[in-house]
Amino acid sequence: MPTDAAYSLAGVAGYAPLLERIRRIRDVDERHHFTLMCRDLSEIATYARVDNSQYRLLKAITPGAYTLILQGSKELPRRVLHPKRKTIGLRVPSHPFVLALLEELNEPLLTSTLILPGDEFPLNDAELIRQRLEKQLDLVIDAGPCGTEMTTVVNLAEGEPILLRAGKGELAPLGLSST
Repeated sequence: MPTDAAYSLAGVAGYAPLLERIRRIRDVDERHHFTLMCRDLSEIATYARVDNSQYRLLKAITPGAYTLILQGSKELPRRVLHPKRKTIGLRVPSHPFVLALLEELNEPLLTSTLILPGDEFPLNDAELIRQRLEKQLDLVIDAGPCGTEMTTVVNLAEGEPILLRAGKGELAPLGLSST
């Protein structure tokens, strides 16, 4: 599905075979951080441990093209957490279709950017995605093209924000720079 950053592979978080399917398509291992795409801040607080300073930061940058690595809560199945750190990526997108889908589902989606092994950038055209992955996906949602610039990824699980990947989300609100 398209997002405010790039196309993502997505599914209902409680569906156990989803993780293995995405790992196989992306060719990533169990140390790959998956992202829980949430409707709003209150949903993030259900699935991650968020202190007051983290909450203020989240409030300033969401919705938007940010993925934030946080300590997972007990509400999450262990299989979706990083196996050693017990962390997960969380985000609140600003894409109207994704927000409407999340509202309709009334639960978050487990996602991973749709960048295939050997590709430098995520796929960004629904027809091309359909051609390349048709037999591996249940559905390709075409809500128009989106970019290929991935989210800005910031680790908040260690205290102070640590930039893991500069992307579409601006760094200034995080008090970070790309240098």
